[in-house]
Amino acid sequence: MRHEGLFVEVRRAIAKASRPAFRVVEFSMQNDHAHFIVEARDKDTLSRGLRGLAIRLARAVNRAIGIAGQVWGDRYHARDLKTPRAVRNALVYVLMNAKKHHAVIDAGVDAFSSAPWFDGFARHVDEPDEPCPVRAPRTWLGSAGWRRRGLVRFDERPRAPD
Repeated sequence: MRHEGLFVEVRRAIAKASRPAFRVVEFSMQNDHAHFIVEARDKDTLSRGLRGLAIRLARAVNRAIGIAGQVWGDRYHARDLKTPRAVRNALVYVLMNAKKHHAVIDAGVDAFSSAPWFDGFARHVDEPDEPCPVRAPRTWLGSAGWRRRGLVRFDERPRAPD
């Protein structure tokens, strides 16, 4: 999924997945999996929202490469983020996940993620011309709380979320 032509379709699908009660806040695409930070009103909304996102992404991938069939082999693994530290660690894990997989990242940010639009880096990043595919978080933890633990540095590497 880390191919520019495919990623354009994937980014469009992610942008269309957010609803008032389900929001894709951050994401990163790897060769064979994806990571998302989402906000959902409740567990049922989370389940429906992620199912809809998976369907949109599968259709986008199939359309981009001209095939039909299953794209995702596994279900999602959800984790509640309840503290500023947990949210910040999850942001680093998702936005810097390409480093874990030894991908080359130019200019400090992974172009196959929402990092180019992320406003929580310690250094300024020029925002791309493309429309932002994610929605701003509405929760205090997602918008302001995590910042108490410090802005994200380009030299950080992902570790398991706590």
